[in-house]
Amino acid sequence: MRCNKAKCRVLHLGQGNPRCQYRLGDKETESSPDEQDLGVPLDEKLDMSWQYALTAQKTNCILGCIKRSMANSSREVILPLCSALMRPHLEFWVQLWSPQYRKDNCLLEHFQRKATKMIKGLQ
Repeated sequence: MRCNKAKCRVLHLGQGNPRCQYRLGDKETESSPDEQDLGVPLDEKLDMSWQYALTAQKTNCILGCIKRSMANSSREVILPLCSALMRPHLEFWVQLWSPQYRKDNCLLEHFQRKATKMIKGLQ
């Protein structure tokens, strides 16, 4: 199986990294500030805050779809939808990367409060 040299990129990790240029055969590889490997996005600083922002954006979209599509906002309707659609996104990131900063934790808890406010009787 041949290696696709056009898809190969270098991710330089660490602050003291000299950022050497690498070659595959006769072609020089590109340097990239962030990459995604097995569904997990990584950047050169290994800072997870932007991953929480992406999770918050996905969660907000899911919550908006639930809110727009359901005419009945009772507990019996909204709670299973939030548990099945929204909660797995939040739990995946919390289990994978434990929030290190208070702002990241508050961002993820914001959507849990927002979902709770949608349900009549839980406000």
